[in-house]
Amino acid sequence: MTTLALLRHGETAWSAAGRIQGRTDVPLLPGLSMYLPKPCLGMRVVTSPLQRCVQTAALLGSPDAVREPRIIEMHWGDWEGESFAALRERLGEAMRENEARGLDFRPANGESPREVGSRIKSWLSDVARDGQPTLAVTHRGVIRAVLAAAFGWDMRGKPPARLDWSAVHLFRLDPMGVPRVERLNVK
Repeated sequence: MTTLALLRHGETAWSAAGRIQGRTDVPLLPGLSMYLPKPCLGMRVVTSPLQRCVQTAALLGSPDAVREPRIIEMHWGDWEGESFAALRERLGEAMRENEARGLDFRPANGESPREVGSRIKSWLSDVARDGQPTLAVTHRGVIRAVLAAAFGWDMRGKPPARLDWSAVHLFRLDPMGVPRVERLNVK
């Protein structure tokens, strides 16, 4: 079993304002500092290619972390820059029906959570095959996709666990790359 740690990038102006970032390349807010919890010390660090993740990896002491395109954020299409509140108000019942689709929820001209899960599946297999404990600096959509795979959650209704987006989430990957929760919300 291979240890995989997932960490969401630090705060940006868009995340602080509740705006959907998706693939829009928003930088971190200035003046942030970040530290790794003990279980992550010495792990190989990989990062999404978006600057908010690359900058977070640098703050953690890994400015040259490998950029992994498969762990980029979910593509939110036409909804990038919007807020969920504004979308729910504007789209009404259509938005409620879309959100009720769980893994098959799809933003206008964007990517579904099921597609995110499919995209990261080969990366999880590669990490498991390599066998090296790995910390990935990534995004909420990717972490939720791993959580869904670990719990068999179809993303309908409440998540099986409440995640602290400023904490590290530890998983174990079996030899095929299937994730199992080891420990969530590690500060």
